[in-house]
Amino acid sequence: LSQTTRLASSSALLQVLFRLVTFGLNAFTLRYLSRELIGVVNVRLTLLHSTVVFLAREAFRRACLSGSTKRNWTKTINLLWMTVPLGVFWSIFLGLVWLHLLEVPDPSVVPHYQAGVVAFGLSAIIELLGEPFWVLAQAHLFVRLKVIAESLSVVSKCILTVILVVLYPQWGLYIFSSAQLLYASVLVMCYVIYFVTFLGSPEATKKSFPVARMKALLPNWVEDETFVNWREARLTWSFFKQSFLKQILTEGERYVMTFLNVLNFADQGVYDIVNNLGSLVARFIFLPIEESFYIFFAKVLERGKRVKDQKQDDVAMAANVLELLLKLVLLIGLTITVFGYAYSQLALDIYGGSMLSSGTGPDLLRCYSLYVLFLAINGVTECFTFALMCKEEVDRYNLVMLALSLTFLCISCFLTYWHGSIGFILANCFNMGIRIAHSIHYIYDYFKESTYRPLTGLLPSPFLVLIYIISGVITGFSEVFFCCDKGWMAKLIHISMGALCFAATIVTMFCTETKLIHFVRSQFLSRYMKKGT
Repeated sequence: LSQTTRLASSSALLQVLFRLVTFGLNAFTLRYLSRELIGVVNVRLTLLHSTVVFLAREAFRRACLSGSTKRNWTKTINLLWMTVPLGVFWSIFLGLVWLHLLEVPDPSVVPHYQAGVVAFGLSAIIELLGEPFWVLAQAHLFVRLKVIAESLSVVSKCILTVILVVLYPQWGLYIFSSAQLLYASVLVMCYVIYFVTFLGSPEATKKSFPVARMKALLPNWVEDETFVNWREARLTWSFFKQSFLKQILTEGERYVMTFLNVLNFADQGVYDIVNNLGSLVARFIFLPIEESFYIFFAKVLERGKRVKDQKQDDVAMAANVLELLLKLVLLIGLTITVFGYAYSQLALDIYGGSMLSSGTGPDLLRCYSLYVLFLAINGVTECFTFALMCKEEVDRYNLVMLALSLTFLCISCFLTYWHGSIGFILANCFNMGIRIAHSIHYIYDYFKESTYRPLTGLLPSPFLVLIYIISGVITGFSEVFFCCDKGWMAKLIHISMGALCFAATIVTMFCTETKLIHFVRSQFLSRYMKKGT
């Protein structure tokens, strides 16, 4: 558990670095480049890269990280190398779609679109070359490696982007294409260099690391044995069918924008900027928790077994951790929802001026603040559910995801035509609500034969709920009277009112949620407190 929380804490710091860099980079590029160019890069081309990478590797990651680290790693590594040809296929196929079937931007506004499509597809293939290294490192909880590799790649990408934007803004998509290729190359090279120095070292021998040579990280035939572990391969296929649908749900609004042209490229740029701002705090916390505790639950409890057939000590630990995680993300989500409503317009005004704070920007960010609450709960409930589902349950869930995907597309189209870009957020809230309901039903059924009730983590203290309501009312009135066109003094008063309400909320948390505070202190913050002493 301590290793898992350490991984989650480090990943959280890594995610905040990524989001802060994107946050700053958008603010910087807004002053040099057009909104249309930002829209094409952050929506159209980023969607191409994320789709290729997700479809090629997500199912393999989930299947190969399930179970114990004591396995035939030769077969697992062979399976992981299948991500590369899959990535090549998806890059070529989707690249042709992006070039010939979708609307091409005006070359005078967004130059070099074709080169951008090729570069982002190629960067996805390069990134997949490091997949066996990533899974091996993740399975053995090499926290520092992940932090250093991804930090160096992001910093390299940003430095190159800033230099090229300042010196050669007329290059258009060449700027972001070069930066994306550099990011993928640095990321893979960091993993390769680490394993070259680590394998065969005394540290690797001391840890009884299952791979002894770099050659073992390449595809290898084993005499009288199958090339891959067919159990892992079948599980991968099940997760692949699920991941295809999950990608539609995760990036649904971008698919609707890309394929249905409901927003022009400039509006897509504004939407993406607001989306990044809205998810700055949410995703850097929730995503690392989901990824890290998926590994924890998959290792502590055995996939496909009923609760009474598991080791009861492991069940007790898993139930306790799940309850506290639900309480943690619920309170974070509620805090963002309550305070985000009253401070959305101010945040956009400070960040991008009237270009963002006027129009639909503030309402979009307010809706996103509510969406954060759904993201918070869904991340933890799904990470537990996916860690425990057997192959048959995963297959059944695929049918649910299929129906949900179709519903999402229909609702997105309807709400977008009715209420513009805000419709995307409302459609996402609806879909997250359905997914949460399914996961809660699974968790309830799983623990009903035991004495443990981890879903009580979704019930905060009544007094804390009252404080949230009072804070929401006070900050709402404060926004009406002091924000945002009444000068900086009024803005400072509005900020001070929010700070006082936030402080009252935190103090109430410490008084009413003592078990959660102890969990956060002992697990997430323990290593930082040790460093301080």
